[in-house]
Amino acid sequence: MKNHFNKHRIKLTILILVLVVYYFSLPKQLFNDPTSTVIDSREGELLGAKIATDMQWRFPEIDSVPIKFTHCITQYEDAYFFKHWGFNPVSIVKAFNENRKAGKVIRGGSTLTQQVIRLSRKNKSRTYYEKLIELSLATRLEFRYPKDKILSLYSSHAPFGGNVVGLNAAAWRYFGQYPENLSWAENATLAVLPNAPGLISINKNRLKLLSKRDRLLKKLFEKSIIDSLTYHLATKETLPEKTFSLPRIAPHLLEKIKTKYVGQRIQTSIHLRLQEQLNSIIEQHYRELKQNHIYNIAVLIIDIRTRKIEAYIGNSPTDKEHQKDVDIINKARSTGSILKPFLFTSMLNAGEILPNTLIADIPTQIAGYKPKNFNLKYYGAVPASKALTRSLNIPAVRMLQSYGIERFYHDLETLQLHNISKGADHYGLSLILGGAESNLWDLTRAYSSLASTLLHYDTTQGKYYTKELANLSFLKNEIEDFGEITNEYPLYDAGAIYTTFNTLREVNRPEGEENWEFYNDAKSIAWKTGTSFGFRDAWAIGINTNYVVGVWVGNADGEGRPGLTGINVAAPILFDAFDILPNSEWFSAPYDELERIETCKHSGYRSSTICTEIDTIWIPRSGLKTRVCPNHQWIHLDQTESYQVNSSCESLANMKHKSWFVLPPSQAYYYQNHNPFYKPLPPHRIDCLSLSKIPMEFVNSLSDEEIFLPNDFKEIKNSFIIKLKHTQPETKIFWYLDTKYITTTQTIHEVSIFPKTGKHTVTVVDEFGNELKKVFKIF
Repeated sequence: MKNHFNKHRIKLTILILVLVVYYFSLPKQLFNDPTSTVIDSREGELLGAKIATDMQWRFPEIDSVPIKFTHCITQYEDAYFFKHWGFNPVSIVKAFNENRKAGKVIRGGSTLTQQVIRLSRKNKSRTYYEKLIELSLATRLEFRYPKDKILSLYSSHAPFGGNVVGLNAAAWRYFGQYPENLSWAENATLAVLPNAPGLISINKNRLKLLSKRDRLLKKLFEKSIIDSLTYHLATKETLPEKTFSLPRIAPHLLEKIKTKYVGQRIQTSIHLRLQEQLNSIIEQHYRELKQNHIYNIAVLIIDIRTRKIEAYIGNSPTDKEHQKDVDIINKARSTGSILKPFLFTSMLNAGEILPNTLIADIPTQIAGYKPKNFNLKYYGAVPASKALTRSLNIPAVRMLQSYGIERFYHDLETLQLHNISKGADHYGLSLILGGAESNLWDLTRAYSSLASTLLHYDTTQGKYYTKELANLSFLKNEIEDFGEITNEYPLYDAGAIYTTFNTLREVNRPEGEENWEFYNDAKSIAWKTGTSFGFRDAWAIGINTNYVVGVWVGNADGEGRPGLTGINVAAPILFDAFDILPNSEWFSAPYDELERIETCKHSGYRSSTICTEIDTIWIPRSGLKTRVCPNHQWIHLDQTESYQVNSSCESLANMKHKSWFVLPPSQAYYYQNHNPFYKPLPPHRIDCLSLSKIPMEFVNSLSDEEIFLPNDFKEIKNSFIIKLKHTQPETKIFWYLDTKYITTTQTIHEVSIFPKTGKHTVTVVDEFGNELKKVFKIF
């Protein structure tokens, strides 16, 4: 053996070298061409595709080739494909003889395997040397891959005319459907195209194409691959008249995916039927809104349990002038009132309010900031829940001031509202009224995290997950990590969230949805709208136990429009979206995080021993530390109950003691106009010494206020009206401006003054000697 090796050492060495070269001759990756980015629905249906960077419609490689196309392509190009080892000697000899006789290449003897090699080598010149290389590499390819894989490579990279490459792209461009759904005639048409894609195409030399197709169909019939009826019906089919546009069912999601998964085929979590229905809804609303020059809409529908995006509308079907290609979903826009539910939940969770705690709603100025309600009205005092459902601005600002801007800013950071990043001092109290910006992606994720916290609390029997703020996902097979089960709630406990959602369920619905609660099939939805300053952004976000739906409407360029409000334009889209979603039961009450207590019906606080009317409600357990009702107090009346008295003017035996609901004068001034049950305190009897605190209060917020008074037509400053509320309206009030007496009022305490530019002091003194002062500045 050793002698034999020494004798043939050179030959064996050459053989080993040849085998090594042969083994490594085939590149590990045959094709490096850029491919189209393709997205499918969760059902596997095509949602859209983006052309490859070399401007070719070339889909990513397919895993398998449909059986009809397999029969067609092998019968047309390589009938012995499943029998040879990469080349067919008989075909090569026949091709050589015919080409030699003709003096030119008129027939090819290449197998499909050789054609795969030729395609990977970019169709180099057809020389005999190149043929030898192709033969060698073809046999090597046969050793590397099974036949099905080689056929997939060919079907994925063969040219089909124009800028169409590969079976998948060709099926969609020429027939508008998946290859699996093509007829025998359609498969035969595609099978003959790669043979001469530059000479024959859908748009030119159609008779040649039709002739080649029918000859192939006849061969399929003669080989008993198709029966007679199928053959005759197939030959009656016409060729396609034009190329098809690829589906554009979720174009903005396609662009979003392309930035990270360029050239890949991605199966998304999008529900095809839902996406198509939502597209129709948005198109209908767009046609109506553009009449008011409102051009852009964005919508997200999220499955709460999986955090998957089931429908994605990045923009309305508008035009380029109105930025139709801009994906609004991740663009920062003014939040309007859409953050108010988070503040309500924060204060419930911290035990600083109960659901119906009265919040002041009076003219307010805080460090120069003067919020106004949308309807420019004041209600004196409103329950916190009503302030939320009616989206009143002044109560919200007062709640934020009470809770603390820094604390709330920290809560928003925890909710991962990334655009709110400039620090609490930058936003101030305007943070709750749209002074900050966020985007639809972050907001819907934040709301879905609250909903899933509540759902997980129910499924885990009173536990929480550490990562409730999991990100949204548009990938079907991506599994979101909610972390580990724990006893600690992530930001809000289930009781606070449940109370907030129950409150938001009572928000008055838009036209057509008003009496929803009276219908058996009505959908329970917690929802909130928002409108930014200047009518630039309209929001609506809704939640049930299955879905969060988020809607933004406006103009991408920031132009405001009359009527562009959350309730007018965003809410109708929201409820149309919920109409195409399945109904669901409401959230289960998290009783371990709730407590049933008695509250004062009028004030919303925990009831005291002197509250006259009681409500029994469920509250978050943290609410047990809120104070008892401060608005009820004992008053002492005479026998007629017409006057307040005290020991200075009436004996204890003749006094009547009664519980009375009392608001501060400035709140009472507005409150009684909207609450007929409210009774002002009876006046003190004239012969009694007053033991109360100062019984009057300015209704206007004047302290350190800078007031601009425009000039009239005579270039004289307009007047300024100051209002005062006294617990005993019939009391005489004496008015002074900068120590100068102005007038005396009784019953209605309003004075019109004409101050000059500069700093002034208003002093009022009632007939009992009580004095009140305010300083303000006119400019």
